[in-house]
Amino acid sequence: MQIVQRVVEMQGVCRGLRRGGAVVGMVPTMGALHEGHLSLVRRARADSDAVVASVFVNPLQFAPGEDLAKYPRTFEEDCRALEREGVDLLFVPQAEEMYPGDAVTTVSVLGVGDRLDGASRPGHFTGVATVVSKLFHIVGPTRAYFGQKDAVQVAVLRQMVKDLNFDLELVTCPIVRDADGLALSSRNRYLSAEERKQALVLHQTMMRMQQIIAEGGRQSEALLRGGMEVLQRVAGVRVDYLSVVDAHTLLPVTSAARGSLVAVAAFVGSTRLIDNFLVD
Repeated sequence: MQIVQRVVEMQGVCRGLRRGGAVVGMVPTMGALHEGHLSLVRRARADSDAVVASVFVNPLQFAPGEDLAKYPRTFEEDCRALEREGVDLLFVPQAEEMYPGDAVTTVSVLGVGDRLDGASRPGHFTGVATVVSKLFHIVGPTRAYFGQKDAVQVAVLRQMVKDLNFDLELVTCPIVRDADGLALSSRNRYLSAEERKQALVLHQTMMRMQQIIAEGGRQSEALLRGGMEVLQRVAGVRVDYLSVVDAHTLLPVTSAARGSLVAVAAFVGSTRLIDNFLVD
């Protein structure tokens, strides 16, 4: 696995891959890798001639007071895992490499980027869209792989790819969960043993809402009422949002039609966690 730190070198290597006709699959990450990230790498490996990953903790998507300083960094472990999974090229720039002192341009996806997580974390998706657009320009992948757990991020990036005419396919891969149902997240390591048990209520809420749908309940009001009944059973869990929305626009819908997104965000202790499912 080749490790590259400089933008100009990464551009040159990736340009060579494309000139050789390679199908390039890309998995952007912030490191602290878990099985969810590695499932994206495996999908990229199955689809591609060359797999490119990036590890970059993006300061632009953290607001003041958020967890940038304590965000887990496990670079050596991440490298070993990516090499085992057959990654060909790993991009690990420093912040000053991605954002030189004279950089003034950002990318904002208005509307979609201001809803759900975007409403709770103002400016977050400007940071996400900016860094991902830069990575797409640097690498020029054929396909880029993201997890369904970050459904709001997927909607924002899907809109960005469409609006800015990126010549690539955005591939969304299923949520990977622990045996007890908790969606894998790099932030799970912040949880104490007791908080880890409390966090299961997010998945339990999603399962209850899926059950209501399976029993014929499609009205959002009834779904949200049933979901909140589950969420509010656990002390120490503070709900950020519980929503039934259009998966593309993230606007609320009155009825959960096929393809609608049901999503939750909540604080367990001081750790903000998310979960979701698409209505089938």
